[in-house]
Amino acid sequence: MDREIQFISDGDGVAVIGNPAAVERFLDAEGLASRDLGLPRLGSALSTASVVTKAGSEIAATSGRWVKLTEKSAKALKDTQGLMKGSEPGASRAVLTDRGKIKGILEFTRTPGSLLTNPAVLAGAAGLMAQLAMQQTMDEITDYLATIDEKVDDVLRAQKDAVLADMIGVGFVIDEAMTVREHVGRVSDVTWSKVQGTSATIARTQAYAVGQLDALADKLDKKSNVGELAAASKDAEGTVQEWLAVLARSFQLHEALGVLELDRVLDISPDEIDRHRMALRAARQKRLEIISGATQQLVERISAAAGTANTKVLLHPTSAREVVHASNHVSSTVVGFHALLGVEQDARSLEARRWLDAATEARDKAYDAATEARDKALVTGADGVDTAKRLGNETFGRARSMTGRLSSGFAERTRRLRGDETEPDA
Repeated sequence: MDREIQFISDGDGVAVIGNPAAVERFLDAEGLASRDLGLPRLGSALSTASVVTKAGSEIAATSGRWVKLTEKSAKALKDTQGLMKGSEPGASRAVLTDRGKIKGILEFTRTPGSLLTNPAVLAGAAGLMAQLAMQQTMDEITDYLATIDEKVDDVLRAQKDAVLADMIGVGFVIDEAMTVREHVGRVSDVTWSKVQGTSATIARTQAYAVGQLDALADKLDKKSNVGELAAASKDAEGTVQEWLAVLARSFQLHEALGVLELDRVLDISPDEIDRHRMALRAARQKRLEIISGATQQLVERISAAAGTANTKVLLHPTSAREVVHASNHVSSTVVGFHALLGVEQDARSLEARRWLDAATEARDKAYDAATEARDKALVTGADGVDTAKRLGNETFGRARSMTGRLSSGFAERTRRLRGDETEPDA
């Protein structure tokens, strides 16, 4: 049936498979951006794996497009679940409209003869989807690095540690392998021999960058004097973006290596493709947990430093302002980094964003009130000092109470999610 299209979803994206014209009509009607799934590569791999010839011929005549699972694409695909009854058992219809006018009808097949009932085809398609999800992340990281105007190689070259310098060379090797793969269509023995073993260097670099973030957090944790907190906060503000850039690049290279690995497995052991895909997914999640743990700890420490500075704003207005400014900058930078890697795409992330906005506004009001109170004290003399200070403290207290409730709620949810029952830092 030339109007049939089929779907596969793995939580990261959705593959739309079927007749080329039908697939294009569906994607155009929903306004969804997509990438070529690369089904011909799957056909070649299955033919070498002694899979039935019919599957190979069906794949050759089938189009596959991959759509990243976003809020927009999820809604479009959810809408297709309420489909009309199809023209035959196992099929259902979706009516495509343009401004209320019917443009055509697509049929979504679930028949026993479906191409995707073949386990080998389904596993292979899932492997291709995993590769495209990795490539999508790689592209987004490239855009991120360009946006923050950080040249990772420059950051790495500025360091004396050999582990960081080694990642420059590894990046060149993996980038070259990806270019060759793009032109050749597969990963040959020669190409694979060049990238084997590079994951160790990438892992060491990632560990080093995580260690630097941990060191920044520890440094903040050990300071209690506002002046020292200001210096430590400015240090964190000035370097956190660099270490996040290094982490982003290391994550990008891990993704590229995963793409190459899946190509290699599909080429030599296609029956192992699904297990290897799941193993890569588990390893990726572990990396995310390590990175998010280090970055979240830094946010908690610098937020605690800002809380300490808030209590001493009247005595140290300049230093306190520097700490709070650094806290807001670091927190917003980390939240953006988490969004890039798909970390905290839940209510916790949204709450963090709301907390940052509210905290910034409330703290600014507190500083304005404190500064006004101090200025009045200088003008009115001794009698006016107590009154101005009281008014300033009252205004500041209301603002700090607001941010305190927000930050404590955020910190409490953080501890619950991490299973941490320890008391928050003062």
